[in-house]
Amino acid sequence: MHKPVLLKEALDFLNVRDGIYVDCTVGTGGHSIEILKALNGKGMLIGLDRDESALEIARERLKEYKNCYLFHSNYLDLKTILKKQNINSITGGVLMDLGSSSLHFDDLSRGFSFKNNAPLDMRMDRSQTLTAFEVINKYKESTLADIIYNYGEERHSRKIARLIVEKRAKNGPIKTTNELSDIIIKCYPKGIRFKIHPATRTFQAIRIEVNKELENINEFMCFIPELLSTGSRLTVISFHSLEDRIIKNCFKNASTLKVLTKKPVTPSEEEILYNPRARSAKLRATERI
Repeated sequence: MHKPVLLKEALDFLNVRDGIYVDCTVGTGGHSIEILKALNGKGMLIGLDRDESALEIARERLKEYKNCYLFHSNYLDLKTILKKQNINSITGGVLMDLGSSSLHFDDLSRGFSFKNNAPLDMRMDRSQTLTAFEVINKYKESTLADIIYNYGEERHSRKIARLIVEKRAKNGPIKTTNELSDIIIKCYPKGIRFKIHPATRTFQAIRIEVNKELENINEFMCFIPELLSTGSRLTVISFHSLEDRIIKNCFKNASTLKVLTKKPVTPSEEEILYNPRARSAKLRATERI
């Protein structure tokens, strides 16, 4: 089961009371169930997630809560969902956990990880058409290089993109995570020990492109302040510097938001020991004024 990151901290900043709350990335329901417990039968929780598999687990976990409404949807559709629910504004708060679920990495068929061989997929929403296979095999070299550099901050991006294009031209489509990982490793100097696997940054970049993660965050942050009632809060948990930079700047530049976290809140050593995937998490919170 996916372990919710910075759970206590997220609940503290949301300051849950009677009102309407939204979990934009409900996943398997780890944060949502604690919000519902704090609501104690009052108010309402709306949960959204792009991953139907995760949402099925959340539906089962949260089925006893009559004030919980779950939707298989991108958080960019929040305005439409609120309108259908006859909700004019969010009176309690909004939570976003931007990390990939453990389900994504543990399910070998999803192709999120280079640690096991799997088809190149990486879709959070399996109903969408764009996959990692399409990105790797159909994007032109310059576009691939830009994605790997901008989204993965990978200094070998040009070399990796060039070798990907050469390999697919010579041998046909690159189909699996192992094939892609082997190509990336060849672009690094031999005999050097690395702190992280050489494929880490490129796989992150491809995943971000497939799911349009940074584009979605930017778009969401443009409209979310107008959906919040005065005093309601927005709490966001990010997992790499690209996400955190967007959140930080959007909070800072929004005239209707008061920043509650001068510096991002990070997990305790105890949480990292218990849940190593939490080590890169950063939480920022703001309040509508």
